[in-house]
Amino acid sequence: QAVDLLQSVDGKYKERDYCILVLFMNCGLRLSELVSLNCSDIRSDNTMVITGKGNKQRTVYLNDACMDAIKAYMAVRPVDGVKDREALFISRQMNRISPKTVQHIVKLFLEKSGLGNQGFSTHKLRHTAATLMYQYGHVDVLQLKEILGHENLATTEIYTHVVDEQLRQAVDKNPLNNI
Repeated sequence: QAVDLLQSVDGKYKERDYCILVLFMNCGLRLSELVSLNCSDIRSDNTMVITGKGNKQRTVYLNDACMDAIKAYMAVRPVDGVKDREALFISRQMNRISPKTVQHIVKLFLEKSGLGNQGFSTHKLRHTAATLMYQYGHVDVLQLKEILGHENLATTEIYTHVVDEQLRQAVDKNPLNNI
């Protein structure tokens, strides 16, 4: 579904919109974190500084997909007439992109990819990133807590339910199960 969503991106602002979706699904950003990103938050060492809740900052590593999407967007990012030169994501009106615009972009491409009526949202894309990192990234719940910028471990533990069934199956397949 995530691949279908990314493949559905097109239009005049496709590089920007694609970059937004890639960052949501690879970095687990909150909507407020994404819209507050500045160009200077992207570092040359393939990291990004995110200012989260309570103005707490954390550093997230950017994978190749993120770096490719950022480079493609920066190649076409408007320069002339931009009102907030620091803002990473620029709207049609040459302002910092608003949360409402980002929600509209996500909704548009969810519908275009056939995922429009499944309750997905910007926050669900954050959940997608967290679930994929936990399930395939071999990170423990404490590492995931740091990546997502959670204050409490209990908040992060909601992502661990996804693998509970896999754990049950692993225990059932133990050769000592039949003794």
